[in-house]
Amino acid sequence: MFGLTGRTALVTGAGSGIGASVAEAYARAGAAVLVTDVNGEAAEQVAGQIRAAGGTAQSFALDVRDSGQALAAAERAAALGGGTLNILVNNAGAIAPAMFANLSEEDFRRIVDIHLVGSFVCSKAVLPFLPDDGTGRIINVTSAAGLVGTIGQANYGAAKAGIIGLTKSLARELAKRQIKVNAVAPLAATPMTQKIRDDEKLSAMTLARIPLGRWAEPDEISASFVFFASDGASYITGQVLPVDGGTVM
Repeated sequence: MFGLTGRTALVTGAGSGIGASVAEAYARAGAAVLVTDVNGEAAEQVAGQIRAAGGTAQSFALDVRDSGQALAAAERAAALGGGTLNILVNNAGAIAPAMFANLSEEDFRRIVDIHLVGSFVCSKAVLPFLPDDGTGRIINVTSAAGLVGTIGQANYGAAKAGIIGLTKSLARELAKRQIKVNAVAPLAATPMTQKIRDDEKLSAMTLARIPLGRWAEPDEISASFVFFASDGASYITGQVLPVDGGTVM
């Protein structure tokens, strides 16, 4: 029920952190994976690790804001699956923390573009390659910041809240094609959260909101992505699953 043999996945932002862990988990579950990242060398390193472990993977340098690159990535991923792409994970992200009074318009636009516009661009690119047989999945990455707000990251919170709206809207539109669209709201120790974890004040504020009292490791997050991609989630769409140590209840 939770195997992905015979399916193909495209994971964005998979050169490190949660994205890398998801790509590796998909490969272990039997999927062929296109590992993409704005850092092409990092993407190839992850793809190489998957191949060394016996899995099937290729890499692709992808700026998720670029529709031409996104279409090329979708075509490459579909070619791995004989013309069909089953799973898209919109994971690429960045942060630029600042209190609102000090937040620049440039950093607001940049973070929204990477997270929200990037998810739109990549979802649009893969749509022609997703099958109508019930195995098509779009899995977006949101955050507690998008569900309940955050301090010091209005740009990130706005982008992640937008992703929730995008997820639910796409779930309604694509249900007629039996394509399921869901989102995961993770909280993990990754390169993207390094700035927060290194900032004594921001780190303490974040940990105070986590009932389990710690950051997750990326491998603790990836199982939820396998679930959403699998037949075990065949009747779930339009949902947001927090995997955040109880931060959002």
